[in-house]
Amino acid sequence: MVERLYCHNCGAQLPDDAAFCVKCGTSTGLNAPKPAATASAEPVLAPSGVASLKCPSCGAPITPKFGEMVITCEYCGTGVTLGSQGWTNIQKQTMLTLKVATDDQVNSIIKPMMDKGLLHRHLHEDSKQEEMSLTYVPYWIVGVSARTSVVATSETAQVAQTATTAALMGVIFGGMGGGFGGGGGRRGGFGGRRAFEGEFGMSNQFASILGLKRIRIMAFGMGMGYGGGNRNAQQMDENYNFPVIALKALTDYQPRDYQFDLEDRELFDISKLPKGIKILNGDISEEVAKSQAKTLVDQLQSQKAHAKYHMIQSIHTDSDVGDVELLHVPVWFTKFDHKGNKIVLVIDANSGRIINSVGL
Repeated sequence: MVERLYCHNCGAQLPDDAAFCVKCGTSTGLNAPKPAATASAEPVLAPSGVASLKCPSCGAPITPKFGEMVITCEYCGTGVTLGSQGWTNIQKQTMLTLKVATDDQVNSIIKPMMDKGLLHRHLHEDSKQEEMSLTYVPYWIVGVSARTSVVATSETAQVAQTATTAALMGVIFGGMGGGFGGGGGRRGGFGGRRAFEGEFGMSNQFASILGLKRIRIMAFGMGMGYGGGNRNAQQMDENYNFPVIALKALTDYQPRDYQFDLEDRELFDISKLPKGIKILNGDISEEVAKSQAKTLVDQLQSQKAHAKYHMIQSIHTDSDVGDVELLHVPVWFTKFDHKGNKIVLVIDANSGRIINSVGL
């Protein structure tokens, strides 16, 4: 059976693809605009002020404690977060596997770290251990693209200009046999604003030319007062997967220039975690984490620029924040007391590296 297209106004038979009736001009509806596809918003599980809600995966009850904004279901491991609309499911939730699992492994990392250097010899042995605990800590991993523009003075030009200044001063001093006179002139190096300032006796051919017995010489550091070296514009582009710790109580241990081994991460599966290890909930929202990541990346870019370039004249960073995921990291917290001084080491139990240290 072949279906025919007819005008619903006058009944005339029409071509199958006709947008309008060829007889009366009535629209057939084939040219009607299709409704725009709307982005599927993440469904809200519960409003922000609820005392309890159900896990969207297993249906188990979840009871948020005061201030908590990132919660992991203790039964199935599904994560929920509190946003501006209410409680929603965390779309991307990953974890790092536990590799540093014993006290002996932790001590093998801590001891050389604490005893490093002559002033710290036997520091580990002479300190009293007050805490050693292992927990899974939530970190927001925020994708940040940073573009930093730097205007800096060329170090090569500075070195060349300093050498020229030194050579010129040598010529002057070589021709002035009297050295510093009795006028109580000051001496100094090239590091200050005024490198040399004093009076010199004129006992050579310069005296007859200038008609002076004494001359006052002032040499300004770095270029004899003629300004700095050449200015060069530089660009630093970096992409970060920046970790922001999701607990306000642990912000003292916020990583500054530390990257987790993200290539080793896998989808979060609570069944793969060793029994008895506590999984911490968070009280820093995704929106706040994005803002913090941007600020910390700006600071890190500035730090890297000052370490790389000589005499920065201006610096500006533009950052774009991208995707966010919640990463659960196994972390060892160790605390020592050394003659009243507290030493804290925070260790990545996946890589075995030190995330933070306080008191060393």
